[in-house]
Amino acid sequence: MGTTASAATQPTLHESFHGNGMMDSSASFQTLNIHSNKAKSIITNKVAPVVITYNCRQEFQIHDDVLRTNYKVGRISDNMPEHHLVQGSYFMVQDVFSKADVLSTSGSYGAPNFRQSKGSFPLYGMGQPSLSGFKQVLQRLQGQGHQEVLFFCLREEPVVFLRLEGDFLPYTPRRKENLHENLHDLGRDARSENLELTIRKELHDFAKLNDNVFYVYNDIEHFKGEPQKISISCEEDMHVTEEVYKRPRFTMPSYRYYRLPLPTEGAPLEDEFDAFVNVLRENPSLSLSRDVSRSLPALLFSCQVGVGRTNLGMILGSLVMMHLTRAAQESTDATDKPKMQFQVIQTLISKLPKGQEVMEEVDRAIDLCSEMHDIREAIYENKQKLEGIGEDYQIQGSSTKDYFLHRTLQSLERYFYLIIFNAYLHEQYPLAFACSFSQWLCSHAWMYRLLSCMNQSELRAQADLLTKGARVLVADEYLAPDVLSTIKQMKVANFRRVPKMTIYGMAQPTSEATGAVLEYLTDEKRKHSSVLWVNLQDELVVEANGQIFCPREPTPLKEELVGSQKWLEVTLEQEKQMKMFKSCVTVQETFNQHKSSHQGLQYRRIPFPECSSPTEEVRRALTDLVCVCVCVCVSLCLKGRDRWLSLLWVQRSVSHIKNECVSVCVVMKLVRLLPDGHRMKREVDLALDSVSETMTPLHYHLREIIICSYRQVGGALSSHTEIQALILKSLLYLERYMYLILFNTYLHLEKRDSWQRSFSDWMLQVRSDVRLLQHWLEPVL
Repeated sequence: MGTTASAATQPTLHESFHGNGMMDSSASFQTLNIHSNKAKSIITNKVAPVVITYNCRQEFQIHDDVLRTNYKVGRISDNMPEHHLVQGSYFMVQDVFSKADVLSTSGSYGAPNFRQSKGSFPLYGMGQPSLSGFKQVLQRLQGQGHQEVLFFCLREEPVVFLRLEGDFLPYTPRRKENLHENLHDLGRDARSENLELTIRKELHDFAKLNDNVFYVYNDIEHFKGEPQKISISCEEDMHVTEEVYKRPRFTMPSYRYYRLPLPTEGAPLEDEFDAFVNVLRENPSLSLSRDVSRSLPALLFSCQVGVGRTNLGMILGSLVMMHLTRAAQESTDATDKPKMQFQVIQTLISKLPKGQEVMEEVDRAIDLCSEMHDIREAIYENKQKLEGIGEDYQIQGSSTKDYFLHRTLQSLERYFYLIIFNAYLHEQYPLAFACSFSQWLCSHAWMYRLLSCMNQSELRAQADLLTKGARVLVADEYLAPDVLSTIKQMKVANFRRVPKMTIYGMAQPTSEATGAVLEYLTDEKRKHSSVLWVNLQDELVVEANGQIFCPREPTPLKEELVGSQKWLEVTLEQEKQMKMFKSCVTVQETFNQHKSSHQGLQYRRIPFPECSSPTEEVRRALTDLVCVCVCVCVSLCLKGRDRWLSLLWVQRSVSHIKNECVSVCVVMKLVRLLPDGHRMKREVDLALDSVSETMTPLHYHLREIIICSYRQVGGALSSHTEIQALILKSLLYLERYMYLILFNTYLHLEKRDSWQRSFSDWMLQVRSDVRLLQHWLEPVL
């Protein structure tokens, strides 16, 4: 066969084989397609490799000089040898180090941190074993009488096993900037199995260019004798995860292997829960109708070190075992662990059927699997560290408070999802999982809304954090500047009226400002005899020394502030000051004082989220206002800007309609779904326009902010964090806009029955259609 391929084609062909450097993990591996599309095989000889295409009609010769020119090389430090880099960016590092084996089980059991859960359930967890170590683990499980074994690899990152001293040891690609951290967030399209095949092929090519030798790193702490040379003469000198974990099926007929990538932190995605449910579906031994005379299958979970992801997998397995054996009372050691006092958890279990029982089962599952890690303890430890921080400082390149807040929320989110997944098992296990977890969650959309309000770190912190100096008070004028310049006349920021309606809006007023506004509304010119005053703030506020502060702390705050008699740190405008408070009143107390002089005054507090759509409970409270007979409606929030517009639906009027209407595809789908949908949308647009006319200097319009926020995403100077924040902001306001249309439809349809059916009940009855909103929003995401 000839070897006279055109030299002009060589660079192009090679570029199709080997991509250069990448910006992130997902982009780097998705560009690879080594030899899989164009080449059937590579035949090497003393002259140069010969590539033959699938159709056997084309032949290319690739010279080593071209390969060396196109591949990237690098080194850890100047005193180390230079060598080829995987994907032009990554070094191959030994996966698990001896110090990571806290339980010292590598020698006796074959894998680091190998353990069985407490109790009698056949649940096992471990870190990443070598090839021979994994065989040893399976032999031990067989020796214990387990006839059926289901093994779950919970790793997202690619792992390649390299031959060394008669065994195959795991190695992973890592960045030079952080050799201790594996690749993550690879994206849905980058399957781990394909990435591992790509890496193996590339390592084989690198070795061919360097006398069958490639460099790896075993000691990234001290770098003694690094890098290490490892011999690779053929692809059989390397194994991928699939080869290591699937081959035992041929010698163990009842063995099953599943790759279920889980996140190292936070909760799994709904798709990942669905994948786990599919395993339950396809295994008869995990069905409620299983043969009870046979023993339960052994469930074996593994990640890198065998701690975080393995712990999560074992908890999921414990919940399954509880349902299979009806043994929710599985005994555990008595513990004095504190009960979950987080508001989001308490609200969740109060709404779930048998919520307390569901949570207690999750707590028992956590206790059964807590030898290496306890999710609940992690939540409280991070929370205590967060609350104990006085002066902020930097850790791992970010604010310490942000760091511990992030870790607290991630652990809390994981705990939240475990509870709702157990609730899903209670409902769907007897039905043989008639619907997937993601479908079930869509039909319970209130859980998403509850999860979005999970961060109550300031609202629910202990009041003595202020008196101890761990928190500060922030003045309202610092958070809500008076853009409309109304303080001089009305003594409150951003006071205004909606045209042709007796609806007013403002920022949070002091007791003095409240009296001034009431005098204004009941004077000889306006003569309003009854006033409904609605407080829309979900933040907790307090008036101290005649000034409004936003402490974001709970109700014992008043007594703590006055009783401490200390100089407390407060933020006024751009500077910090120390103040001692002699008086302190709540908003409710302020209005109680004014009711004696204004008999027609009614006060309601309806906590309203700042940018997202309100919950059905909040809308139910707003609906109740329809039946309140008042002459004027006054609403307030922190800035007097965005939350108060929802009260426009209490009193309606119609005038002209502007042309700038949001015609986003998802909105128009909703319009087509609703009865007289176009009219419902036009009336919402009218209300938004009316509100916009009252606050033009604020540059705020709901429809405009949806579009503007999304357009800012393309800003060249925007960081990844800013981009995510802008996308989230745009979607949250889009959700609010759509809920306004839904709420307007509800008002029209239920008016004839005097709104006897609440908005929450109405939404539950139409949810089969409305829940499609989430699917419609997916293309936007």
